[in-house]
Amino acid sequence: MPRPPSYAVRLQPVGDLWDWQRFAACRGMDSSVFYSPTGERGRLRREREERARRVCEGCPVREQCARMALETREHYGVWGGLSEADRSRR
Repeated sequence: MPRPPSYAVRLQPVGDLWDWQRFAACRGMDSSVFYSPTGERGRLRREREERARRVCEGCPVREQCARMALETREHYGVWGGLSEADRSRR
């Protein structure tokens, strides 16, 4: 049996990377809870982010979600209870 070249990379099945999302509390929710519309600022932004955080509070995959957002340097939205500003401080 031929051996793979030394530069070959073992790929992990995509399902293994994303399967946790099936258990997310936000699954099926309107994404506008987690992503700000253009020009949203101040009180409206804080209130939307708080609504998103409340969804994340009891989520069984909150840690995986937050970790994924930090590792991939997700720029937008609330992930695992972390807002864009929260993630930029880490």
